[in-house]
This record gives sequence, structure tokens and C-alpha cells, in this order.
Amino acid sequence: MNTIHVDVVSAEESIFSGEARFVALPGETGELGIYPRHTPLITRIKAGSVRIEKADGTEEFVFVAGGVLEVQPHCVTVLSDTAIRGKDLDDEKANAAKAAAEEALKNAKNDIDFASAQSELAVMAAQIAALRKYRQKK
Repeated sequence: MNTIHVDVVSAEESIFSGEARFVALPGETGELGIYPRHTPLITRIKAGSVRIEKADGTEEFVFVAGGVLEVQPHCVTVLSDTAIRGKDLDDEKANAAKAAAEEALKNAKNDIDFASAQSELAVMAAQIAALRKYRQKK
């Protein structure tokens, strides 16, 4: 069977490491799909879910809050400050963080506060979307 090694790493820990048939994730300009022997690539990724079709046919979902993707013919590395396994996503926490970001957006006093709140809101919206996608696949 043709596989590619995948590593998903956050600032705190290694989230996933293993063999996969396929990886899909949100690139800056659209969805990226990576198969074994893909052309080498380095690009930024945006907040969203990384879908890993493992060698045994099961799927693993990981939420990333943006980061960098490196692809080599036999290895994919996803680096993100924040990465959370699909099974560890918490609906209540995500919705509370989204509400806090919306409130911060309303109360922004300058452009920097506004941009920061807007960025946090986008990440939380992506996390909630990833959570829904994960639950649909279960």
C-alpha cells in the first residue's frame, strides 16, 4: 500500500504521527489534498480541520489555528501554535470563546484591538466548524 508519513505538531506537543493514504487541510488560498509522492511544497495554512485518512482506512481529525505545511514526497509536516485532536474539541469552550471574541470586537478601542478580536473570532468560528465536521463523520 502506498502511504505518506504525517506529523501534526503544536507548540505544546505532537498531536499525530503516523502513516496515511491522504491528507486534506485548509491552505491560504483553498483546500489542499496531499497524496504520497506529492511534489515538495511549503505554504501557510489557515484555521480549520486537518483530515488524515490513515493507512488502515480510518480517519483522524485535528483542528489547527493556522500554521505552516511542509510536504516532501514521503512526509507531511503540519506545524501550528494551536492544534487540537477532533475528539478533544469542546463545544462549550469554543462557543464561550467565540462569544468573548464577539464582545471584544464590539468593545475594540483601536485598530489593533479590532484586528486581534477579528482574528480570534475567525479562529473560533473555524474551530466550531471543525467540531461540527468531526461530529458528522463519527
